[in-house]
Amino acid sequence: MSASADITFRSMGSDVRLIIEGALRPGSPSPAQAAEEQRRWIEHFAARLSRFRAESELSQLNAMPAHEVHASPLLRTAVSAGVWAAAYSDGLVDPTLVGALERVGYASSHDGVEPVPLGLALATAPPRMAARAHPDSLWRTIEVDDARGVVRRPVGVQIDTGGIGKGLAADAVAYRLRDYTRFVVDCGGDIAVDGVGAQLQPVAVAVEHPLTGKTVHTLHLTGGGVATSGLNVRIWRTPGGGFAHHLLDPSNGEPVWSGLIGATALAPTALEAETISKMALLSGPQGARRALAAHGGLIVHDDGTVELVGLWGAADDAIACGVAA
Repeated sequence: MSASADITFRSMGSDVRLIIEGALRPGSPSPAQAAEEQRRWIEHFAARLSRFRAESELSQLNAMPAHEVHASPLLRTAVSAGVWAAAYSDGLVDPTLVGALERVGYASSHDGVEPVPLGLALATAPPRMAARAHPDSLWRTIEVDDARGVVRRPVGVQIDTGGIGKGLAADAVAYRLRDYTRFVVDCGGDIAVDGVGAQLQPVAVAVEHPLTGKTVHTLHLTGGGVATSGLNVRIWRTPGGGFAHHLLDPSNGEPVWSGLIGATALAPTALEAETISKMALLSGPQGARRALAAHGGLIVHDDGTVELVGLWGAADDAIACGVAA
C-alpha cells in the first residue's frame, strides 16, 4: 500500500489541509502526487474566483457593464452554488452583498491580518437581533445559462462566492479523490470526508471554541461534510471606533450580532454544511436550532455557552452525512 500524504498550505485566505491515503486503482498517482495535483487545482480555483483579484474571472464578471456575460464552466458552477445557497437559506446566505462588504471594511483580503479579539467586540456590540433576508432578493435576478455559457444579472449586481466557494472547492476535490481509500479535504474549515477507509477508521474533527480556541467537541466522521462559521475569524475595528466582521445581515448590510458567535453544521456535502452553518449563525439561537435539526450541529452563544443540537448527543459517535452510524 502506498504511503499516505498530509499537506497544509494557504489558499482562499485560509489554511487548506489535504490528507490522502492509498489508491484503490493500480496506476493511480501516489497520495503525495495526488495531494500536489489538488493543491495546484485549489490555487487555480482560488485565483479564478477571488473578488480580491482584479484579473479573476469573478472580478471581471462583476465589472462587466452588461446584463449577459460569457462565463467559464467553473464560474457558472460557483455562481450557481451561490444562488443555490441563497434559495436554501431563504435569502440569508446572500451572494449579492459585495457593496455592503466593501462599505464595512472588507474591500480587500484580510489574510494575514490579526483579527481583533472577539470578546472586546462583543462588549460593545449592538443589541442582539437575528438577520433577515433583503426584501429585494437581488440573488433571484441572477440566471446561469449553461446551454449558452452565460451568466445574466442586472448591471451593477455584484456576486461574491465567499465561504460558499470553500465548500464547493472541498466537494470538488473530494470528487477528484474518489479513487483513494480515505481522505480529508479541509478548505478553511469546510471539510469533506470520504473513502471506504473512513468507514473503518472515522476521521476525528475537533470543533474549537471561538473565544478560547480550545476544543469543545470532537466529531468522528465516516463520510460527508462539516463546516464551521464564526465571528472570530475575520473581525476588525472600524474608523469610527466600533467593530465589524464579514457575516452581514442582508436586510441592512451591517455585521450581524445574533446572539451566537459560532455554529458548526454537518451535512451530506461541504457546500450544504457551509450554507447551514452560516444560516444558523445568522438566525440566532432559535433559528439555528431549526437550521441544524436535520443533520445535527453545535452552536456557541455570546456568553460562551456551547449547545449541541440534534444528533450530536455524544462526542464519540461515528457519523456519516448526519446519521449516527
